[in-house]
Amino acid sequence: MNTVILIAGRTWKTIFSNRATMALTLFLGLALCLATYTGWEHYQSQQRQRLKYKAIVRAQWLAKPDKHPHRMAHYGYLVFRDQHELSFFDFGIESFAGVSIFLEAHKQNTANFSEAGFSGGMLRFGEMSVAMVLQLLVPLLIFFLGYNAISAERESGTLKILLCQGISWEQLLAGKTLGIIGVVFTLFLPVMLLTMLGWAVLSNGHLSADAIQRFGLLLAGYTMYFSICAGVAVWVSACCSTSKVALTILLAGWVCGMMILPRLTQAIGVQLHPAPARIEFAANVEKELHRQGDSHNPDDPHYAKLKDSLLQQYKVTDVKQLPFNYGGYVMAEGERISAAIYNRHQQKLTDSYQKQNSFTIAAGYLNPYLAIRYLSMALTAADFDTYADFQDQAEAYRYQLAQQMNKLQMKYISNATPGDTDKPATISHTHWASMPDFQYHFKPVAAVVRTQAATIGALLCWLALIIGCFLGASKWAKSL
Repeated sequence: MNTVILIAGRTWKTIFSNRATMALTLFLGLALCLATYTGWEHYQSQQRQRLKYKAIVRAQWLAKPDKHPHRMAHYGYLVFRDQHELSFFDFGIESFAGVSIFLEAHKQNTANFSEAGFSGGMLRFGEMSVAMVLQLLVPLLIFFLGYNAISAERESGTLKILLCQGISWEQLLAGKTLGIIGVVFTLFLPVMLLTMLGWAVLSNGHLSADAIQRFGLLLAGYTMYFSICAGVAVWVSACCSTSKVALTILLAGWVCGMMILPRLTQAIGVQLHPAPARIEFAANVEKELHRQGDSHNPDDPHYAKLKDSLLQQYKVTDVKQLPFNYGGYVMAEGERISAAIYNRHQQKLTDSYQKQNSFTIAAGYLNPYLAIRYLSMALTAADFDTYADFQDQAEAYRYQLAQQMNKLQMKYISNATPGDTDKPATISHTHWASMPDFQYHFKPVAAVVRTQAATIGALLCWLALIIGCFLGASKWAKSL
């Protein structure tokens, strides 16, 4: 073990004695600091806007005068998607997903007003986040640090001397890898500590236990990722006869793994699990709704049958004799049917997207970048699952709101039609406060970890593969 630590310390000192390496490391450190600052600015700006308009929507809802409850259901409610406090770290799909949904009776709308929709296409060039720097640029730095870790010793003739001195291949590879990891953490840990300090200051010390656990898991995930990258760099260097060949292979692997494979796997996933276009999805929902009947049409066969069953149940001859408002009852029934149809189609659509993503996640066993990318997005609540969960919670709120208005109609609105000189059928505006404001609840960290078993498993498999290669190095590594 002492030999491994000695080799690691020597590697660390050698790397930092190189001016070019120092300049590259400092540049990356500055990029991380800049990404952290812009991430905080972006998060705070977005969160301020959403909280501002959320308060306005609530105030407007409560300020509505006395109305018919069904008119309030159609007036609707605008809900906003909250950002997780860790979204400054990884933007994920945050800028491309809609931030608000307009909720109204009988209709399920999609999320709109994404950041990308107002960016004029500039977001297509990418955003610099802390995660982007750690996932793309740090591995590039590691490859530059490690491409000649073994090959340079071989080219200079010192490799045979080291092996003749009793140092085993396992000790040499492990020491070189730990030395490179040490260099990366010399850069990575201070930035992470500064990030935590800034995060605590900007949130006035109000750090939730969930966010701290997520941050700890992020650190563990990126530690595994950097260890894998360092192990790959040293392994390639040990396999190649010259440093030039090793560098070429590592750079080609970086381009393929970071640029080509992610897009290729996503495209294959879409081909294997195609999702309907938006217009096709809406047409399918509308077609099934039409088959079930129209709650606004008194002559609709389904609702005519419902009316007959009610008259029979309450032993009356006219809906005006029912002990509740018949219109509210019909609206509640229509809402129940339409919501079930929409939820079924929406679930099929979500399943298609998740299958597309699962193909890319499975490719994490071939490419650790894909594994850490999805794990990072999930832990910062900037992934597709969080977006789908927001849609589900918003739809549950919409259904609750519509049915609450239907209950008020059934209870307080008379079946008798008001005359021309009568007061319109309305209820007091004080009832609007009975509907609580929408509040999105993020999934607990334990649930997130369960959904990311595949990405965590992929990273662990890569680590095991690297360790296995190092332990068997004496069988495949050559000193010449």
